[in-house]
Amino acid sequence: MTQTTPRQPRKRGEGQWALGYFEPLNATEQIKKENDGMAVRERIDRIFAPGGFRAIGKQDLRSRLRWWGLYTQRTQGVPGERTGSAEPEELEDEFFMLRIRIDGGVMTSEQLRAIAWASEEFGRDVADITDRQNVQLHWIRIEDVPAIFERLEGVGLTTSEACGDTPRVILGCPLAGVQAAEVLDATPQIRAIRDRYIGTTEFSNLPRKYKTSIAGCGAHCTNPEINDVAFVGVEHPQLGLGYDLWVGGGLSTNPMFAKRLGTFVEPERVPEVWAAVTTLFREYGYRRSRNHARLKFLVADWGAERTREILEREFLGDTLPDGPAPPPAPMNARDHVGVFPQADGRVYVGFAPRAGRISGHQLRLVANLADRFGSGSIRATAQQKLVIVDVESANADALVAELDALDLRARPHAFRKGIMACTGIEFCKLAIGETKGRAQWLYQELERRLPDFDEEIRIHVNGCPNSCARFQVADIGLMSALQVRPDGTKSDAFLVHLGGGMGEGAEFGRKVKGVKIYAEDGADYVEALVRRYRAGRNGHRDFGAFVHDLSNDELAAFAAPPIKEHR
Repeated sequence: MTQTTPRQPRKRGEGQWALGYFEPLNATEQIKKENDGMAVRERIDRIFAPGGFRAIGKQDLRSRLRWWGLYTQRTQGVPGERTGSAEPEELEDEFFMLRIRIDGGVMTSEQLRAIAWASEEFGRDVADITDRQNVQLHWIRIEDVPAIFERLEGVGLTTSEACGDTPRVILGCPLAGVQAAEVLDATPQIRAIRDRYIGTTEFSNLPRKYKTSIAGCGAHCTNPEINDVAFVGVEHPQLGLGYDLWVGGGLSTNPMFAKRLGTFVEPERVPEVWAAVTTLFREYGYRRSRNHARLKFLVADWGAERTREILEREFLGDTLPDGPAPPPAPMNARDHVGVFPQADGRVYVGFAPRAGRISGHQLRLVANLADRFGSGSIRATAQQKLVIVDVESANADALVAELDALDLRARPHAFRKGIMACTGIEFCKLAIGETKGRAQWLYQELERRLPDFDEEIRIHVNGCPNSCARFQVADIGLMSALQVRPDGTKSDAFLVHLGGGMGEGAEFGRKVKGVKIYAEDGADYVEALVRRYRAGRNGHRDFGAFVHDLSNDELAAFAAPPIKEHR
């Protein structure tokens, strides 16, 4: 009797082009196959702006417009409990968020005035500085988009590939070229990639969004640990200044730190190597499931060694030299807030808006201050802050006073300095709870209650699990949720993550099991944590190190909410 070998089930393909899976595997892949996202620009000008919101087809509205930085914003008044169950038509308003990409975070005063004009003229005087050096406008009508594009592009700005399955804005140190302690200036590499690849169709159909950091900042202010691809400034003992290459970082619902490939990249090779990593992602990235399509999943499956091997063999054609790791950098030096010396003897002044929120008229006034006190150059940081560079040291205090008058603090209290918040339910269709206003109230309350506390505690307020405000790498990460009250109604609440951070001893925040606080109790809760930390610090260098050393039982006791009656 002939024995037969049991049939092995065929492994399901992950939609990788390099393995022959070219057929669309989900609705988004089908939309991209039918028409590239970059092509929607022509329809904006010819059809949508003249015809208004109702002229926009659903595929363009919910997908391709993102390739030009446009998302429909949330209809006002739709509660967080409807976020996951409402039909798209219920959630999407007839207004847009418009994201302006600022590669490297560098703007001229003329460019900032153009952004301010768009905000004041068309966006109800609202703007957000994001944690990726973009500026986002709200309340934008499709009818006004061509005029905004014309003004922005006239000063060298763009919204091209600011969203969508594309190479998003390239992060760079906002002090590139002026900082006294930088390893090297990455500006030429950022510009070369932007000018060669951004706005083309070469990488306009990636499996998912793709985030880049290229910086020679010794403070690692662009957070290379959580980017898809990062070039980190380093000095090679034989080859001189260049970059260490990291790949596969990202947060959201499956946070992962980037892996070092152990390579050294000479500055002139950065555009080539960036394009090779991006092509690897385009060809091998998973396209079957949107939730599994980021580069971090591929790198996690392959590991650093295989990723480097395939990158070199298939996409570079030669090997990169081995290189040293850069020294770790602490978290508290990454926002560049304050007055600090430049390499040329002048100073830069970094300042904090209100949890990233700023008005258009404030941006216009900041542009004027940059001309009066500096060289007209303004920089956005990756921590929702702004910087004016090239200020004579004798004029720094006068500039600080002018900024204070605008409620833009260059010497803010520690709680304002450490606060970040995503857009939240005010405008975002994915959000569960309110964030910007809550974050502003939170730091103001903490300043009032703990006026003498001067150690920065990084508090990040996030409206959903997607981590646009990076709650997993905060000292105190507050993620929006809903909590049922005794009367059966649902209210805004927060889940709590503690002790997250990057740099030396990098780790994601520990989720506090069984703790969910009402949003209005946020100040009481954080105050209790800070007081407990201050009382029991016992020599730990900072809040993160303190939390790291707590056992699970000690963490539960430390993070228990103060008892409070609720009606």
